[in-house]
Amino acid sequence: MSAVPDAAVAALYRYPVKGLSAEALTHATLRSGQTIPGDRSYAIENGPTGFDPAAPRYFPKSRFLMLMRDERLAALHSRYDDAGRILTIRVNGEEAVRADLGTEAGRDAVERFFAANFTQELKGPPKLLAGNGHSFSDVARKVVSIINLDSVAAIETMVGQPVHPLRFRANLYVRGWPAWSELDLLERTLAIGDIRLKVVKRIVRCTATNVDPETAARDLDIPNTLMRTLGHRDCGIYAEVVSGGTVRIDDKIETLRESLL
Repeated sequence: MSAVPDAAVAALYRYPVKGLSAEALTHATLRSGQTIPGDRSYAIENGPTGFDPAAPRYFPKSRFLMLMRDERLAALHSRYDDAGRILTIRVNGEEAVRADLGTEAGRDAVERFFAANFTQELKGPPKLLAGNGHSFSDVARKVVSIINLDSVAAIETMVGQPVHPLRFRANLYVRGWPAWSELDLLERTLAIGDIRLKVVKRIVRCTATNVDPETAARDLDIPNTLMRTLGHRDCGIYAEVVSGGTVRIDDKIETLRESLL
């Protein structure tokens, strides 16, 4: 098994509403078996799913508004305030919605916004979903998604132009790993201080990565470029939190020689 050099946390993000804006974090407190706090806590249902907030379960992302299909979402700039449960959505710099998601009136306001502005994308009445700690992730298990910035740089070489790292909508961005070395970390354990993360899955990229997060233009073909160049569509890894703690920008990341699990 090849050695992986130590690295560092370059950036941290969460995505409070599935498909909407990334929120940069200076730190995050991880708990065993959980996602980044507040990550994908909400989703906009695209046609009835039967989702039960009292007994939340995984549904594929196709059941929600999502960037893979609905690139106009990238033109919205959203922010969520945990303390007040306030979601703010701006369009072209102007506030379009400011709503308390803890109230029926607030949820209705968000639903009316999407019903009025995303008629082409919707398969039925939009509904704002929340699941009492449920994460509307692309995978059923609760994970932290990790992107290697050197791999993003390698993709820039492939496509011949800059590639915004937020196209990959990761929680944790890493500097210091050689390009693609993260794909060899399955079942390995990452240590960030006392935190332990077990790498459980490579991330197969979908066409959401083709959407520029700043312009909302679908202007690249990253999954097919990866397939033509590398023979697979993988970029990034999912890891489960085994032991928690607080992670901060610039924290050192060590790759343990063997999994502790």
